[in-house]
Amino acid sequence: MQAYVMTRYGDANAMEFRDVPEPTAGDGDVLIRVRAAGLNPIDYKIRQGAMRRVHRFDLPQVAGSELSGVVEAVRPGVTRFAVGDRVFARVDKRKLGAYAPYAVVNEALVGRMPQSLGFADAAGLPLAGLTALQALRDELRVTTGDRVLISGGAGGVGTLAVQLAVRMGAEVATTASPRGEELVRSLGATTVIDYKQQKFKDVLSDYDGAFDLTGGQDLPDSFTILKPGATTVSVAGPPTPANARTDFDGGALLATALRVISAKTRRQAKQNGVNYRFLFMHPSGADLDLLADLVDKGELKPVTDRVLPFDRIADAFAHLEQGRAKGKVVVEM
Repeated sequence: MQAYVMTRYGDANAMEFRDVPEPTAGDGDVLIRVRAAGLNPIDYKIRQGAMRRVHRFDLPQVAGSELSGVVEAVRPGVTRFAVGDRVFARVDKRKLGAYAPYAVVNEALVGRMPQSLGFADAAGLPLAGLTALQALRDELRVTTGDRVLISGGAGGVGTLAVQLAVRMGAEVATTASPRGEELVRSLGATTVIDYKQQKFKDVLSDYDGAFDLTGGQDLPDSFTILKPGATTVSVAGPPTPANARTDFDGGALLATALRVISAKTRRQAKQNGVNYRFLFMHPSGADLDLLADLVDKGELKPVTDRVLPFDRIADAFAHLEQGRAKGKVVVEM
């Protein structure tokens, strides 16, 4: 089968189409005929080698982190799915494999697709949806009356995070370009800062939490707008020593490396009397089922920037890496 393969670490030319064997499913696995796959910043960051400190892939490796499709076969031990079921998944972070006609995913990581969505919109939901849900629910513990900053609200994760935070009862501030302002306001954001014209640290104060999706100077700036003891959760900043234990199965050597890498950020947070956490989202079929239920109830709407055919995935990545996508970029098989 023809798959989109990461052949080495590097620029966009490090990925290419190759003939590869169809994946083999083991006990507890579901074989999925892929109908669409989502593109994410983590995919090109992996390609660039940004994750090599915590996990090295055995290259060449079929790339891709999330998908939607139809169950083609089930192996012994699978109890929740049958052949023909429409499903979506954030695949195993250490195996990848979504950019191919077929993918193997453990049953525990698979969810039933929202009945109200087609394959393209569903394919863009798993990674961004799980990231937003776990950051707001598990890390920030957002509740009614909270005021939350979500930087980069018009992006793939941001569009879902704004909606989820509003549903949890929060008042949401976000950053966006003038082109994205109408979108984020339609999703429920009440305060929108044009990041091209002003800094959110000059506008906001006494916030209950921040979800950093943009990194750079936005991360330390987020510390300055929080109440004492509040938390910034980031997916764009440096991992911390705690992540070595909880997310990467790393030992003392990795924890020491991450302690050095994150030292400046942790020090800046401490100087402002707040907390810093790095979120490395974990795949979860149960959380996908929860997101699908919200979608079918009309309480969560995936935002898709564009859908391209699979043979134009290089063009799709070029668009994503420009940083201008409003919502998710998806390829259809």
